[in-house]
Amino acid sequence: MEQIHDRVAGLDVHRDVVVACARVPGARGGTVTEKERFQTTTGALARLAGWLADRYVTLVAMEATGVYWKPVYYALEDSFEVWLCNAHHVKNVPGRKTDMSDAEWLADVAAHGMIRPSFVPPPAIRELRELTRYRKTQTDARVAEIQRLEKVLQDAGVKLTSVASKVLTQSGRLMVEALIDGQRDPAELANLAKGKLRPKIPELTEALNAHFGAHHGCRRSPDPGPRRLSRRHHQGVD
Repeated sequence: MEQIHDRVAGLDVHRDVVVACARVPGARGGTVTEKERFQTTTGALARLAGWLADRYVTLVAMEATGVYWKPVYYALEDSFEVWLCNAHHVKNVPGRKTDMSDAEWLADVAAHGMIRPSFVPPPAIRELRELTRYRKTQTDARVAEIQRLEKVLQDAGVKLTSVASKVLTQSGRLMVEALIDGQRDPAELANLAKGKLRPKIPELTEALNAHFGAHHGCRRSPDPGPRRLSRRHHQGVD
């Protein structure tokens, strides 16, 4: 099979170790391989980059292994052409047994153009993607917590959302906090209503006549014993 790239390296990436195999032309023709192990600390990855540069490697192929590929890719992308390969595609080929043979196989298939790199966006897009994904994660977590709060209230027979549009209005937060603090009088709870909910105090009084127990205002934490629901979870807008 025709060789497309002369100086290629394959990297088998793990959490703590990167196994590198450089595939370069031999002094008497043919190709030779050199292998080495490196840690995944920043300093060790700088030494990996130097080791590859000393062998005039132009192309580096590596598998997309969890999130462990990221620091390795970032350390090399400015100095080499780096191919991030789909691990599933590479592992479809039998015969690889050890980390060293994995790295050697990656170098071999990359040299012959048998694999295709995955798209990795430029740094600015990666940073924006991380921020937007993290924001979505936080939003999803907040929505899930609101849904959990609604389930707790329904379990206690508190029909607040049958009168108010949602739990976490200004009025709803005051009522939930009062329930957590031990207030059980539905009239007192309903009297906490603000703004447009004030005319609905009779309906609120009926909706808040429930059996909210001490366990409804607590949640199980990793530490022994119950802990009150964080009031940050009750924040919202009217």
